[in-house]
Amino acid sequence: MRARGISYDTGFVYNGAIGHELFDSETVRRELRIIRDDLHCTAVRVMGGDPERMELAAAHAADLGLEVWFSPYPLELTTDEILSLFADCAVRAERLRQRGAEVVFVTGAELSLMNKGFLPGDSTDERVESLSRPGRVREQIGEISTRVNDFLGRAVALVRERFGGKVTYASVPLENVDWTPFDIVSMDLYRSAEIADRFAEGVRTLVAQGKPVAITEFGSACYRGAGDRGARGLEIVEYDKDTRAPVRLKGEYARDEAGQAAYLRELLEAFDAGGIDGAFVFTFALYDQPHRPDGDPREDLDLASYGIVKVYEDRLGATYPDMPWEPKVAFTALADYYREH
Repeated sequence: MRARGISYDTGFVYNGAIGHELFDSETVRRELRIIRDDLHCTAVRVMGGDPERMELAAAHAADLGLEVWFSPYPLELTTDEILSLFADCAVRAERLRQRGAEVVFVTGAELSLMNKGFLPGDSTDERVESLSRPGRVREQIGEISTRVNDFLGRAVALVRERFGGKVTYASVPLENVDWTPFDIVSMDLYRSAEIADRFAEGVRTLVAQGKPVAITEFGSACYRGAGDRGARGLEIVEYDKDTRAPVRLKGEYARDEAGQAAYLRELLEAFDAGGIDGAFVFTFALYDQPHRPDGDPREDLDLASYGIVKVYEDRLGATYPDMPWEPKVAFTALADYYREH
């Protein structure tokens, strides 16, 4: 693969509240240097809902010579609010590109699931539930595709007025995106047990469309059986109804860091074999899902985290004594794969 990547969370915004409370410029710079030097990444997808934070992290990444995928990630916004966010971010991304950085603009992600107006339902959970109703899926997919593509046409035009680099969109398969306005085909793609036998063929089908293909999101949580759930690994988490902050796990789960590592390597091998141009592991760290090894097992939110490091609330790590986290087995597996390839 040309772009060996990982995503970097700058804080998601939900109902006006922003996550990743420990966001700090020097820590961001240090983590991005580790991403470049120790993980051997050549690209980073800077994700979040706050344009200033995203620009700060993207600037640090660019200074380190990383290819930057500037990726605003709207949650529960109206289409007008999404367009306003994209306009702001496109100006910032262009400012970075004018400095000489390699920048790709990502016009949102999984819009139909994460925002209002594309699917029935006032929350992501309700929208996902609407897709599971018998007899409605095929009809809804056509409706979703029309709404998503109409909106993306407006979004791409707005972004290109402000940004001169390559543009893409982090899609999910059900959206059936028309890739004509885009420079890169991008998809968030997880392998679950239900599609494991068709996964490699699906990757080859994506590449056969002719444009460069990126996998903008893939990964696994680190509890036993998480890989079989694919993108649904976070379903074991109980969330605060008002803030959507993770509170605790719904039960007790066994840690399986080796399983998370194996999942990443197997998908990277499939992407390489299938001709994917770039891939972005989800994710480096999720600061809102800390590792709590000493208390109630249901409080150890890291088990559900897709991060390749486990974040501490009350201590520093041993491998990197200046960082409040410790690498998981997946960190080493990813570093080895990217170094070898």
